[in-house]
Amino acid sequence: MKRILLIAAIATTLFTACEKDTSVEITDPKASLTKISEAYAIGSATKVELWSKSELSTGYQNLFIALYDSVSGKPLSRSTVQIMPVMEMEMNGMKYSHSAPFENPVSLDADNSLFQCASVFTMPSTGESGKWKMTVMVKNEGQTKSGKAEMPVQVKQSQPERVRNITTANGSKLIIAYVAPSGPKVGVNDFELAIFSKQDMMTFPAEQNFSINMTPEMPSMGHGSPNNVNPVHTKNGHYKGKVNFTMTGDWRINLELSKNGETTKTFFDLLF
Repeated sequence: MKRILLIAAIATTLFTACEKDTSVEITDPKASLTKISEAYAIGSATKVELWSKSELSTGYQNLFIALYDSVSGKPLSRSTVQIMPVMEMEMNGMKYSHSAPFENPVSLDADNSLFQCASVFTMPSTGESGKWKMTVMVKNEGQTKSGKAEMPVQVKQSQPERVRNITTANGSKLIIAYVAPSGPKVGVNDFELAIFSKQDMMTFPAEQNFSINMTPEMPSMGHGSPNNVNPVHTKNGHYKGKVNFTMTGDWRINLELSKNGETTKTFFDLLF
């Protein structure tokens, strides 16, 4: 009898343990993100969702694409994903469009069910006279053709501004985007910006050969800060360095960008 009771107790314990194991909560990778828009990629039977860490604003935006089989609703984790932001504008009765710098996912495999990409929105949405849309091309594993999704997106003006459109002395056009720090703190912060040139209305290659001199200052206090490290190119037009904020308040990061004997100046403001 004791042996039967012992076996029953062990079975109960194992069953309870199994119940606990199966109740482990799985965190949704989109739980901390904001859904921007969604559409169906015609031709690939795929539902496309666009997510971001916050509402979209002008400047550099990290974006996340989630894909689902449009019939079963099952997440898709291996696909070729290509994006292109497009601003459609109307002025004086004439319609035209232009794109902006963007970065496609670097892998065919989703990271925790999401394909990470980025876009630099160069201007805010302006209502009927200026609308942004995101075009997403999807080719899932095993498919021979790509599908195309087009979804409207709203872009607000960043405050303070996080992107600069500059024409240099020789007439070339640059787009300079502030990337980090997104949450500055007192002390040494990682600093990052991205530089692209405007080849035409739809093409914005990354710029890799600039030398950058960075000088932070507090205009209201009349001083700068020591121990800064000038940004240097890492990859894909991104430049990284270190910026030191000695106190909270209004800061201006002055930048001198040099290439082929020509120097272009710009700045980004912060308040924290």
